[in-house]
Formats: sequence, C-alpha cells, structure tokens
Amino acid sequence: MSLTRRSFLVSASAALLAGCASNSRPLPQGLTAAQPRPGTPQRIDPRYLQMYGALPNERFPIPAVNLSKINPVYYRQIVDYPTSEPAGTIIVDTPNRFLYLTMEGGRAMRYGVGIGRDGFAWGGQAKIQYKKEWPTWTPPAEMIARQPELEKFRNGMPPALDNPLGARALYIFQDGRDTLYRLHGTSEDWSIGKAVSSGCVRLLHHDVIDLYNRVPNGTRIIVRQA
Repeated sequence: MSLTRRSFLVSASAALLAGCASNSRPLPQGLTAAQPRPGTPQRIDPRYLQMYGALPNERFPIPAVNLSKINPVYYRQIVDYPTSEPAGTIIVDTPNRFLYLTMEGGRAMRYGVGIGRDGFAWGGQAKIQYKKEWPTWTPPAEMIARQPELEKFRNGMPPALDNPLGARALYIFQDGRDTLYRLHGTSEDWSIGKAVSSGCVRLLHHDVIDLYNRVPNGTRIIVRQA
C-alpha cells in the first residue's frame, strides 16, 4: 500500500510531539512477558542493563533507560524473521509495535517502538532519504495554529534531550517527496509499545542510535498497518 495524497495532507498537520493517549494492544501471538507480583522487584538480564546503560559521550549525555517501565519483549534483540524482503530492509509492524531490520538467514534485529494514534496512522513503502544526529525539530504551521505556545519554535527547536526528535532522526521520503514522517528517538521510555505519538515512529534513544548506525541513506522502509 503506497502513501496517498491524503496521507501527505494529513501528515502536514501531524504533530511530532507525544500525545496524551496510550492505547496499548495485546502482545503478538506467542510472545509473553511474565509480570512480577506486586512488591516483587523485576529482575532484568544484565545484558540489557548494559545495552541500555548511560551514554555519557553523546552530545547531550543520555541517561540509562528505566527498563522496568518497558515490557521485555520490546527490548532490542535478534529474532527469527523469515521474509522475502532483502537484508537491510526496515519493516515497521505497526499493530504489534515492532520495527525489524532484516538480516541474512531469516533473521532480523527487532526494536520496540511507539507509533501514531488512530487518525494519524500511515502505511506504505518509501525510503530513508537522509539521517541526522541531534536534529532540529520544526513544528508545521498548522500545528502552531492549534498550539500557539509553539510559536517560539517556528524556526526550529534546537537539539536537546527533550527535543521531540531526540538523539537521531531518519527522514522518510516517497517518490522524492518528504512524507513528514520520521523514525526518531524519545526519552519517554514508557511510550514504547503504545500508540501515543502523532504519526511518527519513536524508538528509545539507544535503539534509534543503533539503527542509525546500521542503515545507510536510501534504505527501503515498509510500514505495515495489518
């Protein structure tokens, strides 16, 4: 399914800031995560504590992720993922809140993501036109009209941990046109696995940095809604 003209018009008014809704969905079939009993500390694999530890050498030092706020199925991991798509393709599984980077041998690197609320959902095939480290965020004019307090960012919000695009952004184009959708980082770890953003696909800072380092400009991306 390709992105339609209507998708572009909707995206032009889509906010990149996190929304207030959080409509979580059931885990994919066969994936479960045992939840600790009340009062029982959650035991987290030391590998993940290291993977999501503090990144003090970033332009804006990134603190360790509070993994207790995230279902373990959304931690970054290599999984079996048979597909006809060639290695190096990004596939976003919107209903299940996963992003896959396909690998050789029927495997993929899987990341947990937060996705757009109903009404801002999108799907199709496109490519990563370019990438940016610590990008500037510029709200669309339509968004400023709805939220006048954002007027001060009309010419761009400087990079920072609280910038809506986070530590990295990958810009999605179709047929040479900017869709206005991004893959980007977030400090809101609680939002991973939920539908809370206004259209874009958000990853933990650590995960978007990992993805950023793995894919070149021109990478094919497929976003599936079902």
